[in-house]
Amino acid sequence: MPRIAVIGSYVVSLTVRVPRKPVMGEALIGDLFDMGPGGKGTNQAIAAARLGAQVDLLACLGDDPFADSAEQLYADEGVSTDHIHRIPGTNTGVGMVTLLPSGENSIVGHLGANMLMQPLHVEAFEPAIARSDVLMAQLEVPVELVARALELGRKHRVPTILNPAPGQTLEPDTLANVDLLTPNESETRILLGLPPDDPTPTQDLAGRLLELGVETIVVTRGEEGALIVTPRGTEAIPATPVQALDVTGAGDSFNAALAVGLAEGLDLRAAVNQANRAGAYTTIHLGVIDGLPTRAELEAFRGNAV
Repeated sequence: MPRIAVIGSYVVSLTVRVPRKPVMGEALIGDLFDMGPGGKGTNQAIAAARLGAQVDLLACLGDDPFADSAEQLYADEGVSTDHIHRIPGTNTGVGMVTLLPSGENSIVGHLGANMLMQPLHVEAFEPAIARSDVLMAQLEVPVELVARALELGRKHRVPTILNPAPGQTLEPDTLANVDLLTPNESETRILLGLPPDDPTPTQDLAGRLLELGVETIVVTRGEEGALIVTPRGTEAIPATPVQALDVTGAGDSFNAALAVGLAEGLDLRAAVNQANRAGAYTTIHLGVIDGLPTRAELEAFRGNAV
């Protein structure tokens, strides 16, 4: 059983599907609603646990009813709660998702307790990092604490995966402790201080990130699959064909399957193929948690495109 350590977030997602993007000042009525647990760290932790990993999660909750449901969720999914902290006087993170019929979405959120994670929480998490096969991190908690966790991963020779979302620029010292970076195409640009729609080819931008010390980059490209970029070259891995309902959480499902695959000894190409299938599986479900596959579901899934 692989062991995965995750430093990340918990966010309650409230999703409404609308026929089109609203204009400023417009009240638009949707036809579907879903409220469920989320947050990149939680999504990735649960996804890894469903795929058979033993998971230690470091996350912070508020002191509201959303926190109670979070702790129950972790218990139900088999994710260790030894490093789940409740922060008095603040709210649990929330995200409001606007979903289009195409499956595309936009998100407005408030991270609440996630941004009150403290250095002492990360230092207490060091033993969990040290005994792990892979350390996963995202950017929905303070960046300086992510940087410290990656440093501890490097100290203990634990492979580190950073999913740099939400997109932002990072210090070269932080990137130097990342073994595997998994941005999407816009995040690849933001990491380099460029506009998210900069026209420079993604492969060229990934090469610049390698020069900053990242060992390997896997760029997720939605229906175009993923791009593996290493100092030895570039390889495109095709997507699993699906008719997407909701793309929310697909990247988290991808990252978890990638981490579990690598922890189990798959080579990078095979792990990315597995991750593509997991991400695609998630997109055909409304809501993230319901769309995270078990090992059996992932092994059986080959796409649902018409």
